[in-house]
Amino acid sequence: MMFRRKLLGVFALTVFLSVAAVAWLVSEVTRKAFERSESERTAALVTQFRREFNRQGEDVARRVEAIAASEAAKRMALALNHAPADSGPYFELAKATAENSQLDFLEFVGSDGTIISSAQWPAKFGYPESAVGSFPGAADQGAFLKQEALQEGTALGLFAVGATRVGERPVYVIGGRRLDKDFLSALDLPGGMRALLYQNRGDRFSAELLIDPGASSDKMHSPEKLEPLIDAVRQYGREMTGVVPWSEDRAGDEVFHAIPLLGAGKGENRPLLAILLIGNSRRTYVELMRHIRAAALMVGGGGILLAILLSSWAAARVTRPVEQLAHAAQEVAAGNWNARVEVNGEDELGQLADSFNRMTTELLGQKERLVQAERVAAWRELARRLAHELKNPLFPLQLTVENLVRARQQNPEQFEEVLRESSRTLLAEISNLKGIIGKFSEFSKMPQPQLQRVQVNEVIRGVVLLFQAQLEATGRAKISCEPQLDPHLEPVSADAELLHRAISNLVLNAMDAMPQGGRLTLRTRAEEGKVLIEVADTGSGLTPEECERIFTPYYTSKENGTGLGLAIVQSVVSDHGGSIRVQSEPGRGTTFVIELPRRLDAAHEAGRA
Repeated sequence: MMFRRKLLGVFALTVFLSVAAVAWLVSEVTRKAFERSESERTAALVTQFRREFNRQGEDVARRVEAIAASEAAKRMALALNHAPADSGPYFELAKATAENSQLDFLEFVGSDGTIISSAQWPAKFGYPESAVGSFPGAADQGAFLKQEALQEGTALGLFAVGATRVGERPVYVIGGRRLDKDFLSALDLPGGMRALLYQNRGDRFSAELLIDPGASSDKMHSPEKLEPLIDAVRQYGREMTGVVPWSEDRAGDEVFHAIPLLGAGKGENRPLLAILLIGNSRRTYVELMRHIRAAALMVGGGGILLAILLSSWAAARVTRPVEQLAHAAQEVAAGNWNARVEVNGEDELGQLADSFNRMTTELLGQKERLVQAERVAAWRELARRLAHELKNPLFPLQLTVENLVRARQQNPEQFEEVLRESSRTLLAEISNLKGIIGKFSEFSKMPQPQLQRVQVNEVIRGVVLLFQAQLEATGRAKISCEPQLDPHLEPVSADAELLHRAISNLVLNAMDAMPQGGRLTLRTRAEEGKVLIEVADTGSGLTPEECERIFTPYYTSKENGTGLGLAIVQSVVSDHGGSIRVQSEPGRGTTFVIELPRRLDAAHEAGRA
């Protein structure tokens, strides 16, 4: 991955993580703030509900006590104590008294539990009241919650019990007000909140038992969505909280706090009569979260755009000098030792460019000194090798001439015979001198390769055919030849004659390394854009020191060798843009590996070099 892309990725990731972290932090703080505000508003509304509940309960209790202490109640109680119970004269008394006292429910009940008069259900007179046993305690309890049976159903009300004690048999006054829409409407609800009341009647949820002062609200089109929350309160008998999704739009969701309302009783025996549902709209919260997300996306997008601009500027500021430095380094690697980098500024990049320029200057000076030293060393080595090679045939020449002179002076009659023998020796040594001079001339005048499409396998087969007779010649140890050629090998650009010559030299070396016979292997294969040629023998092998010096001109381990054969092979391979290496261990044979480029352009460039 390019440095610019990495820098862009780092900047973009930094901006994204920063914006995401801030957005998450703001969202969490906002959520906790809304939850805290929601809890506080719910607690305030519950407190208000209880305060209103207690206020109206106290008002109901006062009115019931006033009715119980009224003259009409006392006369009725006195009449019922002196005569058999007859409720006929008091049929309308409860209804009239309830209207005057502004009560929704009112009943007069005798001490035996018989209903004397009922305002909410006049036809109940004469019927027994099942809860009469709890009236003495209820008279001192104050207001309580109770479900009242009506002719058309039931109603939930806030009740109080009073007693008119005239004579031995008291008369009980039971009065109350409805806990309905009017009661809920009297609550001062903050914006986004509402209060519902569910009458707990029956074993299953019923939408008809839900009291909603705003029943026309669109949210009550699906009241059954409150069923899970209500069922949970009915099952566990404690406050519960849940989110009710009214539609697919999350802004319409409400968080409901369900509070159980219990009737009169003691301990766990108090019945669950109703459930107060306090709803908090999540619209403000959801819309705020949407605004936060939209702002985060906008800021993130702007930040990423800014990151692109900053990364482009920073990358250009950093990578342009680095690219110039890399290009200059490539030029130096290609042989242009005069490559320089422009120095801009005195920062780290400027110091790096200045150091590179100083390095190339020093390298150029060192190269010139090295070239001069190599030239001097090469000429000295050439003179030494040439002197050594010429010294061997010159000594026999000198002895022959001296023998001729001596024969001429001391034994003239045998001079002719000595002359004939000396002439043969002189001619042989002169021929040897010409061969030595030819070898040196051949090495100094290596021709440039004439590149064309060449099938390497065909060149290998030609070499094998050339040496087949020598490998199987009688009178010498047999050497088996095993060509292992890749049938799918693609052609390369090469000089077939020079390549044939180089491989022939390697085969000759392999044969010389196996005087006792052995196995010669010629192998070809393709590898990642290259063609590999291997020439392996099973001879005595080479030491690590010999492997390091084997391609050095004039280095040889043979008695009669010139040390130029492998140097010529290396020169041919190098001119083809390839490389050659040796793999060997003493006693395990030697393998020469030639690597030639498969690409035509690389081979042509090497040929022109």
